[in-house]
Amino acid sequence: MTARRPFPQKILIYGVYGAGKSTLALELSRRLDLPWQPVDELTWEPGWKEVPMPLQRDRIAAVCRRQSWILDGAYKDWLDVPLAAADLVIGLDFSRGLTLRRLLRRTARLISTGEVICNGNRETLGSVLSSESIILWHFASFGRKRRRMRRWAADSPGPQVLLFRTPGELDRWLEELSPVSSARPRP
Repeated sequence: MTARRPFPQKILIYGVYGAGKSTLALELSRRLDLPWQPVDELTWEPGWKEVPMPLQRDRIAAVCRRQSWILDGAYKDWLDVPLAAADLVIGLDFSRGLTLRRLLRRTARLISTGEVICNGNRETLGSVLSSESIILWHFASFGRKRRRMRRWAADSPGPQVLLFRTPGELDRWLEELSPVSSARPRP
């Protein structure tokens, strides 16, 4: 009988807007008792002011130096940092239709409830209709992110890559993980 390898302790979840990265990060944090660091908290200040890229890199690097972490995304200007430190990359390669529906539904809910997203920021109708709209970002990044994930899965020179093409595949994988931990997610 062979010893079971410990589960990766440094996990990057990657995918387009609306794929469910934060939802999966929260679920993995609960199941595995690993700290989840929401990327938006490191990259956006109050008033939707983007953190300067050098400071974003520094913040991400600080997270990646920890013994364990889950990141729910990565921006291209510092993607190399978590990729160099991760034990596992989980790619959510779901269809454009599914991710766009999820994104539209989530955005509508956030606008209607006024729920705080990160650092006091809220989605508004104005932000969704602006040139910086998360919906426009979805369209602009979908193909690039999909190609990147598929390249990693086909031949990763770095961390192990798990690529899920449907929510059902992801759900089956989650069922095989350890039961939900009683511990609360650690920020």
